[in-house]
Amino acid sequence: MTKVFFSVAMSLDGFVGPVDPDREKWMEQWMKLQGWQGEQKFFRENLHIGEGGETGVDNDVVKETFERTGVTIMGKRMFDGGETGWPEEAPFHTPVFVVTHRERELWERPGGTTFYFVNDGIESALKQARDVADGRDIRIGGGGQTLIQYLNAGLVDEFTITLVPVLLGEGIRLFERLDTDRIDLVGSDARHSPRVTHLKYTVGSG
Repeated sequence: MTKVFFSVAMSLDGFVGPVDPDREKWMEQWMKLQGWQGEQKFFRENLHIGEGGETGVDNDVVKETFERTGVTIMGKRMFDGGETGWPEEAPFHTPVFVVTHRERELWERPGGTTFYFVNDGIESALKQARDVADGRDIRIGGGGQTLIQYLNAGLVDEFTITLVPVLLGEGIRLFERLDTDRIDLVGSDARHSPRVTHLKYTVGSG
């Protein structure tokens, strides 16, 4: 059965992304959160950024997340950042549905990634994603506001928090606008490496 999930890195003080308008500072904070991925063999191969890399627990998590994903949903803010930052062969290799108010024709990239732009809400994006998931899972890719919208709507089955041992001091908090009365969590897995800790939860209704 197809599941809806997300997987996100979070600092010890609860931030999943930077907001600093200074691009250099933004990249510095982003790398503190995501730098562990760049050391993983599967990640490096998938983005064609070089040979080598680690093959332990963190690499397993990155590979498992990619392989279970049949389609991705994301918000416009995440897409806008990635449109200029992703390589020509975008790293998804699946259909991607972008929730946005802006109308736009589909955007096809080399390597099997096609972006579709959905103008009628998160439920519509999820319905369209189910139609093309082909038995695999649906990943809510972000950003933080989109993740919370799906959580508050009761549309997420499980998620993984990768806890990174850094303190950002400011940024985007994942659970800031969460309707906690509607959600129950059950821990289902925990994996630890010298770099990060991966905490997996199933989501129930409160």
